[in-house]
Amino acid sequence: MQSTAFTPSSSSSLTPLKPRRLVGSPIYSLPSRFDPIRAFSSSSSKRHDPDSNNAVFPRRSWSLSSASNSSLSRPWNPLVSERKMERFEVKATAVPESAGEGKEKSSLTKTLELGLLFGLWYLFNIYFNIYNKQVLRVFPNPVTITAAQFTVGTVLIAFMWTFNLYKKPKVSGAQLAAILPLAVVHTLGNLFTNMSLGKVAVSFTHTIKAMEPFFSVVLSAMFLGEMPTLWVVGSIIPIVGGVALASVTEASFNWAGFWSAMASNLTNQSRNVLSKKVMVKKEESMDNITLFSIITIMSLVLLAPVTIFMEGVKFTPAYLQSAGLNVKEVYTRAFLAALCFHAYQQVSYMILQRVSPVTHSVGNCVKRVVVIVSSVLFFKTPVSPINSFGTGIALAGVFLYSRVKRIKPKPKTA
Repeated sequence: MQSTAFTPSSSSSLTPLKPRRLVGSPIYSLPSRFDPIRAFSSSSSKRHDPDSNNAVFPRRSWSLSSASNSSLSRPWNPLVSERKMERFEVKATAVPESAGEGKEKSSLTKTLELGLLFGLWYLFNIYFNIYNKQVLRVFPNPVTITAAQFTVGTVLIAFMWTFNLYKKPKVSGAQLAAILPLAVVHTLGNLFTNMSLGKVAVSFTHTIKAMEPFFSVVLSAMFLGEMPTLWVVGSIIPIVGGVALASVTEASFNWAGFWSAMASNLTNQSRNVLSKKVMVKKEESMDNITLFSIITIMSLVLLAPVTIFMEGVKFTPAYLQSAGLNVKEVYTRAFLAALCFHAYQQVSYMILQRVSPVTHSVGNCVKRVVVIVSSVLFFKTPVSPINSFGTGIALAGVFLYSRVKRIKPKPKTA
């Protein structure tokens, strides 16, 4: 068989190497299996017989002249390089077998993180109510206590912003004007809650605060035009009935504590209505934690002069000593109560960023049950069977409300 041999010349110019059909070279038939690489190369390196399926393949032979010219003596084949690149890309995009395990681990991590947040939310709330009640028993000045709690929260926020633990926001005057109504009702809501906790048992205060869905439905219908469905109205009935039954049989009942808790419900639900009615679009870009931080600072600014006007400056060591109180004990419990107060609200907003409002509402219902039970056990509050039954009905109504709230009415057809 005849073949052609090429030897690269050492001259500066190299003539392009072109395969030629050799006289007397054998004819090869195409294999029965289709090869896309060979089919593609046939357009440039082989010739077809138009009357048959035979093709003539040129045969190449290379000889290396020297080691220094080895790079030039290697024929470059773009088809091979593309083939290698194609194989590389397939390997790069291949999904490893452990990808499913990674997703499961990620989902498990998120579930554990959410469970930890719920646990902290309940724990901080329990300790806030216990320490707060202990302080209000010996120092019945709810305005001063509320201002102290906002002060501790403001210091914590300033600490986070100063050391970049959380990004400091840039707030415009229009945004502050929109947030001001929310800060006002937030201040009043916490103030009324402390006033109620100072007058009645913790369990009774939270039983009355189970009436929040009732005020939410009424205010939404009055100011937003959102009419409740029959399911929502049905869930409100056991809430009202349970609170009424628990109030009649409550051993620590007094009207000041009752109406303070009711006022707290009204102001807290007004905040939800105002957030839909008043808030400007620019403010909506804020996350919940930033909004809560700004509201806390504004609440301190609003309540500080009111505290001095209504109760004076009484939270001093000299005043506490003159009242026969243990200064260190009162300060420690007041600080822990304020710390837990800010922490549980911060964690509540963190949970709200991770779950739906319905899930958060159910979690809030469970939190109220946990707080009521823990306070009864800690303070050994006397509870009658009828009182427990009324509280249970009210909390069951709250849970039912959180479930039926997401049932939307069917659109009316003409």
